Parts: sequence; structure tokens; C-alpha cells
Amino acid sequence: MASEFSTCGGSHLARKSEIVSARAKLGALRDVLVVEDDPLDAERMTATLHVIFGYELRIHLASTLGDAVDRVIESKPSLVFLDDILKPSTNALQAIPLLRGAGYAGPIIVVSGQVTHQRRSSLLANGAGEVIHKDEVDSVRVAEAIARLDLNRPGGSSVG
Repeated sequence: MASEFSTCGGSHLARKSEIVSARAKLGALRDVLVVEDDPLDAERMTATLHVIFGYELRIHLASTLGDAVDRVIESKPSLVFLDDILKPSTNALQAIPLLRGAGYAGPIIVVSGQVTHQRRSSLLANGAGEVIHKDEVDSVRVAEAIARLDLNRPGGSSVG
């Protein structure tokens, strides 16, 4: 029965429903901050967010931690996507407390090329709401990560 479900498109439909769930969960999402120092990765995330939420979503880009703090203060985003490693030497474990110190209390999804169990646990323990691998930035994976956020907990920590 399980193989029947996956061969007839049921698994695809179930994954697409995550996009609908993400849209509903964040409802009036207007502003998102993408903190990414690689222009191609920033463009990829922007395109992915437009697929999920449409083009009315305002996406603010920051390529440095200083820019990110400024954008948090200026735009008060509903959600932040944070690159795990920012050049020249900043990582998400250093960036999260600075974003929180700038007054950002919403969910942070860390996008990392090094998602080991230990790294994921460390990021979640230090204030990330969710962690996804850089190679998995597509509309389904990003929507799944958003759907896992518990927006009633400080920082939007993952459910379960």
C-alpha cells in the first residue's frame, strides 16, 4: 500500500501540502530577511520564497552581520533565514545573539552546508528555530522547515 501511495503521486501531494501549511502558518507574512553572503545562494532563496509566498512578500537581503542587524532594526522581519557561515569569519552561533540583541524575537532558520546532528543540536540550543541544508533549498524543503516552526515559542523553535 505504501508503494502504491508513492507511485500514484500521493507523496508528492503530501509534500506540496507543506507549502500550503507554511503559507497558513505565517499568514500575514510581509517581510523576510535573508542573510547570505553568496549572491547566487541569496537569489536561490529569494526565488524559493517567491514560489511559496508569492511576489507580494518583501524580501530584504543582507550580506554581512552588520547589514543584518541594521535590517532587523529597520524592517522588523517576520522571519530570518541565516547563512551558517558568513565571510570573513562569522557563523550562526555568533550571529543569533546579535540579531536577538537588536530586538529580533521571531524565528530564525539557519541554512548550513554542514548539517551534522551535533551542529544542528548546537544551533537549535542557541536560538535557531530550524536548520536546513544548503543543498535542500527548494520550495518543498523550505516550506517543511517553516511548517515545523512553533511560532508560539520564543524564537520559533521547532515542534517536537
